[in-house]
Amino acid sequence: MSRFIPFPAYPDTAPIDLRFVFAGEAPAGRHGFLKAVGDHFEFEDGTEARFWGTNFNSGLCFPSHDYAEQVAERLAKYGCNIVRFHQMDSEWATPNIFQFTKGPRQAASSAPDPESLDRLDYLIACLKKNGIYVYLDMLTYRKFKSGDGVANADLLGDCARPFNCTHPTLIALQKRFMEQMWTHVNPYTGVAYKDEPAIALSEIVNEDDLFSRKVARIDPYFGHYCELYQAWATREGVAYDPATFDPDANDDDQVRFKIEVMENHYREMMAFQRGLGVKIPLTGTNWAINGAVTLAQNVTDFNDGHAYFSWGRFDATNRRCIELGLSQQPGVLGRLAFHRLPDKPYFVSEWDMVWPCDYRAESPILMAAVGCLQNWAGFTIHTYAYSNRHTPYQPLGQEVSSRSIGNGYHRQGQFATWNDPAKFGVFYHAALILRRGDVKPSAGSVAIKVDDLRLRNPASMDLLPEHTRVGSEYDGVPATTARKHLGYNDPPLLDASKKEVASDTGELYRNWDREFGRVDTPRSQVLYGFLGRNRPLKTTDLTVDARSDFAVVALSSLTDEAITATDNLLLSAIGRARNTGERREHDQVVDIGACPILAEVIEAEVSIRTDRPNLKIWSISAEGFYVGQVPATYADGVLTFRIGADYPSIYYLIRTE
Repeated sequence: MSRFIPFPAYPDTAPIDLRFVFAGEAPAGRHGFLKAVGDHFEFEDGTEARFWGTNFNSGLCFPSHDYAEQVAERLAKYGCNIVRFHQMDSEWATPNIFQFTKGPRQAASSAPDPESLDRLDYLIACLKKNGIYVYLDMLTYRKFKSGDGVANADLLGDCARPFNCTHPTLIALQKRFMEQMWTHVNPYTGVAYKDEPAIALSEIVNEDDLFSRKVARIDPYFGHYCELYQAWATREGVAYDPATFDPDANDDDQVRFKIEVMENHYREMMAFQRGLGVKIPLTGTNWAINGAVTLAQNVTDFNDGHAYFSWGRFDATNRRCIELGLSQQPGVLGRLAFHRLPDKPYFVSEWDMVWPCDYRAESPILMAAVGCLQNWAGFTIHTYAYSNRHTPYQPLGQEVSSRSIGNGYHRQGQFATWNDPAKFGVFYHAALILRRGDVKPSAGSVAIKVDDLRLRNPASMDLLPEHTRVGSEYDGVPATTARKHLGYNDPPLLDASKKEVASDTGELYRNWDREFGRVDTPRSQVLYGFLGRNRPLKTTDLTVDARSDFAVVALSSLTDEAITATDNLLLSAIGRARNTGERREHDQVVDIGACPILAEVIEAEVSIRTDRPNLKIWSISAEGFYVGQVPATYADGVLTFRIGADYPSIYYLIRTE
């Protein structure tokens, strides 16, 4: 029977402060502008850039000045160094970039609201001060208005998908907004956005393409789309019959046409921003719908991908979740790898293993460790929160009072991570692993040739991200840096029937038959999954004999020294997290419960190989107090102690006096 202890989250602080580990990185921008160099990012001074952070969604992009100061410091304490500003233009959000409060009818989306912009400015200044960079979205959920000169605006969906990349009126409005944002001078930094090195990345449009987004018969947009295709067909010698033309048929000719349209749009929008003086890397869109969408990104500066695990089916009456841990599944990262062109930097701007899945604590570790192996540039989880009203009395899964935001039941609180000890609680180790490069990049590299551009990632790609570096290549866009090249239908390099995968560096291992995984590096070592049924489990310097069935037990040096030599270590032991009184029946949450948020007590005997005979183990509370000293013994170079009995917590600082 599991035991749980209160582990509340506080919006203005964190139990442990990692800022000292990254003290040389503040303020953001101190190394100059970010740039794409081959398959990775560097700053102007040659420093390689790695990012770990979160999204701020919709209303959270515009916090009060007091809260901006608090949240920036809190993120830095957790080791975060990037925030993606997402859904700023969502009409359903309060505030949003075009309207600070709900009141007058918003007749146009023609200019940023002064109060919203002021709050955004101050937030950017606070993040910069704390060494946190900005990924700035340009078009996500904007609702174009008749007052903008947009015909039939009420018939167009969010960001006018997919016509935002084809119709001149919509493109002109996007350019106007880009100019307003990039040329705006932040009064709190004295620097225009285009000249601000703390703003590191930007995208043209979020999750959009001409394949998954249907070409609706809304005029004048549909008629203009047909004219574009007719002109292309004439130029290419392709048959076109307006009476039978189906823009969603996606035959070979239409695939070629759509790729060209997307590529030309990205080129146009990038050139426009460069003309404004924007210096940072830019990308087109950010999801791997098929090979065509990935191929179209070849004209941009970097690739960006999205991936979600254990997606909950939320509707008006149900809160359901697939109760399946990452340690229980075969390949889970192939879709991300598919969207990577191996010769470009790669960033994952959205990922999540969503509440109420009980096994979500595994996800930050696996993402950070595999990201290092792949030499990906960074990650931002979706999301810290949607609202800018946070208190210690908000339960998991219930960020706002309503059951939905913007017609989406999943936005009620399923994505909020700021108060989740099972997910945000592991960010300390994920940030250390990724930002320090604790896991070595793979020396190998595989490119899989995609011939049918309508297809997604092949099954042969699913396991490779945990073994060696991998991406996709295409006719005309070869992976020049790849050491091995495979065809889409070639036999996989790894045998999935063995139900295990190991990195070619020897530092990562996962077994979905026994349902556990490990990360084993000199400065960070982690055991995750169903530890109780596999007891004991070991890495090079860490042994865990767990009584708890599921857990993530992570050990990281808080200095540049290895675990065996350092005098300052963080041990985290995290399993499930739930609300007080939360009640489930099978996979359905029937009562969400209330605060305080509870963290499962992980019971285990822990042994650490160390050269330091005088280390003490202190349990740390949610408020950052030393709760008590955990009894320990030291013999033959091994420190041994039991967690979960005396002074239980999810965090233990291990250090000399």
